[in-house]
Amino acid sequence: MDAPDALPIDPAASLRLNRTRTGIRTRPAPERNTELTHPQLYFNREISTLQFHIRVLEQALDEAHPLLNRLMFLLIFSSNMDEFFEIRVAGLKQAIGIDESAKSRDGQTYQQTLADISQITHEHVARQYMILNKVLIPSLEQEGIRFLRRANWTKAQQHWIASYFENEIQPVVSPIGLDPSHPFPRLVNKSLNFIVELDGQDAFGRTGGLAIIPAPRSLPRLIQLPAEVSSGEGTDYVFLSSMIHAHANELFPGMIIKGCYQFRLTRNADLAVNPEDVSDLASALKGELLARRYGSGVRLEIANNCPAHLTTFLLQRFELSEQDLYLVDGPVNLGRLMAVIEGAGRPDLLYPPFTPGLPRALRRQTGSYFDTVAEADILLHHPYQSFAPVEQWLKEAAVDPDVLAIKQTLYRTGPGSRIVTALTEAARNGKEVTVVIELRARFDEADNIELASRLQESGANVIYGLMDYKIHAKLMHMVRRENGRLRHYAHLGTGNYHATTARLYTDYSLMTAHPEICQDVHLIFQQIAGMGQPRTTRHVLYAPFTLNSTLIDMIDREAAHARRGCKGYLMIKCNALTEPGLIQALYRASQAGVKCDLIIRSTCCLRPGIEGVSCNIHVRSIVGRFLEHTRVFYFRNANKPELWCGSADAMERNMFHRVETCFPVLDKKLARQIKKDMDTYLLDNCQSWQLEADGHYVATPLPDQQEAISAQETLLYAYALKR
Repeated sequence: MDAPDALPIDPAASLRLNRTRTGIRTRPAPERNTELTHPQLYFNREISTLQFHIRVLEQALDEAHPLLNRLMFLLIFSSNMDEFFEIRVAGLKQAIGIDESAKSRDGQTYQQTLADISQITHEHVARQYMILNKVLIPSLEQEGIRFLRRANWTKAQQHWIASYFENEIQPVVSPIGLDPSHPFPRLVNKSLNFIVELDGQDAFGRTGGLAIIPAPRSLPRLIQLPAEVSSGEGTDYVFLSSMIHAHANELFPGMIIKGCYQFRLTRNADLAVNPEDVSDLASALKGELLARRYGSGVRLEIANNCPAHLTTFLLQRFELSEQDLYLVDGPVNLGRLMAVIEGAGRPDLLYPPFTPGLPRALRRQTGSYFDTVAEADILLHHPYQSFAPVEQWLKEAAVDPDVLAIKQTLYRTGPGSRIVTALTEAARNGKEVTVVIELRARFDEADNIELASRLQESGANVIYGLMDYKIHAKLMHMVRRENGRLRHYAHLGTGNYHATTARLYTDYSLMTAHPEICQDVHLIFQQIAGMGQPRTTRHVLYAPFTLNSTLIDMIDREAAHARRGCKGYLMIKCNALTEPGLIQALYRASQAGVKCDLIIRSTCCLRPGIEGVSCNIHVRSIVGRFLEHTRVFYFRNANKPELWCGSADAMERNMFHRVETCFPVLDKKLARQIKKDMDTYLLDNCQSWQLEADGHYVATPLPDQQEAISAQETLLYAYALKR
C-alpha cells in the first residue's frame, strides 16, 4: 500500500516549472552517528521559512502559470515578507533585547540569524523588483495592461491627473513640516509616506527643511485612467505615489521641492497579552490591536533614489540600522497591485475557473444531510471538492426541530460567513449554540471580536478560548433527537471554516456520525468550555495532551516494526516541521530502516539525507496554484495501515501551546483515497522542490521522455468539474 499510486492524469493540465535552486548553503553535513540533538542536525527555522517565501517568488518566473497569476505570486511574496518581518524578525529583535547571546536550535546566535536574513532578503527583494520591472510589467504591457511613468504621460493624461489630484487627493492629504513645534509624526505600520526636502521661507518665516506626507489609507494606491485619456486599447494605471510626486509642490506653495521620496516603515505587529494582567480578553485585545499599528520599527523600505542623508535621518528616527534598510526600485507597497488582478477584467490571463465536485454520496443525495452522514462517513477534499456541504449541513441543522445543540470552533471565518449566519439562526431558533472563537487568530482578531458580538446578540454562548492556549482545532458537534434517543454528529477538518480559503487552500473535511469519534469531540468541547483534568478520548488525539506523544509513539512503532524485519514506511504532510521530539523520532526511524516521505510546504528544521542519521528521509515542498494546507499522517504499521488527519502542524506551538486535534480516518475506503492523493504528490515533477542535506531546495527534475505530473492539476482533473 505504500507504493505511489497516482490518480488519472490529464496531460493537458500538467505544469512545467523552471529548474532553479533557492536558499543558501549552510554548514557541512555532520559526520556519521552524530547525536540526534547535535545542532548541525537542524536547519535554522527562520532561514527555512524564508526559503519557502523564495520558492513562492520563483513562481513569478514560471511561464506555465498564467500571467496575472505570476504577478499574484510576486505580490504574495511581498505580503509574506511583510508578515515575516512583522512577526519573525520582530521576535528575534525582542529576544536579543532580553539575551544578546540567545541561540537557535541549530547553534546559531540570533544576531547571526538576523545578519543571514538581511543578506538573503536584500538579494531576493532586489530580484523581486527586477522580475516586476524587467519581466512582468513588459509582459503585461504586451497584453494592454500598462503602468504609466510620469515621463510618459501625455498632455491629456497630465490634465486628467492634475484634476484628480486637486479633487480627490489634495483635500485629504495633510503634509507635516518638521520643526520644534511639529515633531516627527507617529506613522502607522506599513503605511505609504513621503519625505520631502524643502528650500525657501514659508508664510511664518520658517526656513525650508523637511516634511512628511502621509498618504491616507482611504486613497487607492493605483488609479485606473478613463478610456478617453488612455494610451490605446487596454487599461492604463497610474500610481498614487507618481501623482503625489508630480504635484508635491502644490502642497507647499511658494517653497522649492528639492526632493520627494516614498518610504514605508514595517513595525512589530505581534500581539502580547499578559494573562496575569487580563480580566477581559476581548477588551485587552482591542487595546493591543491599536498598539500593533505603532510597534517598534523592524524594516525601512525607501525609494532607491533617496539621498543618503535622508535615509540616515529616517534610520535614526526609527532606531534602525543599515541592515534594516531596503532601497527599492518601484512602489514600496507592492501588495496594492492586487487591484490589477481583481480589476483588469482579463480572465484569459488567469487560471481557468472550475466548479468544485462532490463525493458520490452527496451527488446521489435526495434527503437530509443527517440521513446521508448516518449511513456512512463523508470525506471532502477542498478546494477540488466543494465546501458548501459543510455550510448546508449547518444551515439544515439550524432549522431542524430535532437538532438540540450545536457546538463549533471558529479560528478564521471571513466577513459575511454563512457558517456564522447559520449559527445565529440556530440560536434564535432556541437551540443550544456554543461557539468557541479564537480571538487571537493572527491578523483576524478584529473580525473575530466583531463575530463574537454578533453571535452573543443572537443568544449563542460565546467562549473566547483559553488564555494560555490558542484554540486551533477545527471541530463542529451536533446533537439530534432520533427515534426517542440522542444521536451525535461531528465535522472535523484540517482547515478553517472559511468559504473563501476553501477555494484556495487544500484541506480535508470529515462529516461523521461515528459514535466514538463524536463522543471524543463532545468531550473536547466540554474540556474547553469547562474546567477539570484532561478527558480521555478513544480515537481523537488532542493537543496539548496526547497529540505529540502519540505521534512520536507511532513513529517509534514503525521503527520497531522495521527492526523486526517488517517493511517500515511512513508519510507526513503538513505545513511545517520544527518540533525537536518529532524530528528526533524521525531520525530514529530512518536509522532503523524506515522509509520516510515528508511533504512539508514551508518551514522544515529536519536535515534529510545524512548518512547514518537521515538517509531514509526524503523531504519535498509543493508550491502551486493552491496553498498546500492538509495535515496527514500515514503509517504502514506492519500491513495494518493507519491514516490520520489533523489541524496541527509539527511545531512546538501547535503541540504544546494550542488546542489541536488529529483524527483517524477509520473508513478504509476513505483512507485509501487520501493515501492515493498523497502518493500523487510524491510523483509530482512540475511543482515539487526537494530539500537537500546542505540546505538547498532543488526543483524536482523532469526525467526525459516521462509524463509531466502536477499533483494539484491531477487532483483538480480527478475531483473537480472544469468549465
